[in-house]
Amino acid sequence: MTPQQQAILTIGLLAAFADGANDEREREHLRQIAESLGGESGLSSLPGLYQQVLLKRVDLASASAALSDAAHRQLAYEMAVCVCDADGTLSEPERRFLDTLSATLGLTRQDTATVEREAGQIAELTDIAAPAAAAKTAPTLAVPVPPAAPAAPAAPASGPSPVTDDKAADRSILNYAILCGALELLPQSWASMAIIPLQIKMVYGIGKTQGYELDQGHIRELLATVGVGMTSQYLEQFGRKLLGGLLGSIGGGLGKAVGRSATSMAFSFATTYALGQLARRYYAGGRQMSTALLKDTFNGLLGPAKELQGRYLPEIQQKAATLDMNQVIGMVRS
Repeated sequence: MTPQQQAILTIGLLAAFADGANDEREREHLRQIAESLGGESGLSSLPGLYQQVLLKRVDLASASAALSDAAHRQLAYEMAVCVCDADGTLSEPERRFLDTLSATLGLTRQDTATVEREAGQIAELTDIAAPAAAAKTAPTLAVPVPPAAPAAPAAPASGPSPVTDDKAADRSILNYAILCGALELLPQSWASMAIIPLQIKMVYGIGKTQGYELDQGHIRELLATVGVGMTSQYLEQFGRKLLGGLLGSIGGGLGKAVGRSATSMAFSFATTYALGQLARRYYAGGRQMSTALLKDTFNGLLGPAKELQGRYLPEIQQKAATLDMNQVIGMVRS
């Protein structure tokens, strides 16, 4: 890992912890990301970097000092903004962190305005992708499965009838996966961030077709339970791009070399597809899954989903050629 890559990832990790709100699951997922990225690329120093950040042995000043190139400093700021915005609107501690980072990197308001505006627009989508509160209190997760599991209960009378058209449900999930994979082919900094609200919208729609009115809190809990956290997911997507050769060519937003990352595209496609299939089983089955079963089922779905991505690569590429921010915003709002 080059000093520049290490510095940018350090700043991203510092941004992830900026609001102090990371619970144990989020910290654990960030740790797993560090180990995963380190193992895949042979970068043995990455888990150690995570520990340095967690134990506050590095700071913005030391990380920023390694970024002498203006493009690298801009990239580090873009990543930090997107990490902070990934779980919704900026908190006050995150705003202070970004102000300090901007000053430390020597960036002007002109340098930072565009990425802040774009990231803010996508962050707002996270808040509207599902209702803040359901009409009825959403069910809690991790309902234990009894030794002899009873038949799945009927959907609530107030909700719609469960969907029985398996082909239509599969195609809907596949379309979301193709869209999220296509977003990884775009160079703009907002592109990977848009995956999160689309995944929330997908899960909300699946629950609704099975008769459940879900809210944001429930969906976020489901995502966190299976290891698809908000901040950590974006950081993982960015880390895969960064370590895939980004710094060799930067030009426009996060750089076109980032947007061409096949690894990130496959990861986002597979994660979205596996999440959709898990949600479908979970709600169709009356939510009779323990926390351990949710995790195991999701992990079991990831392998086949990764293999499926290759088959739909032409559709992913075709979708990427037509995407822009307004189109994505319209998809989430509709």
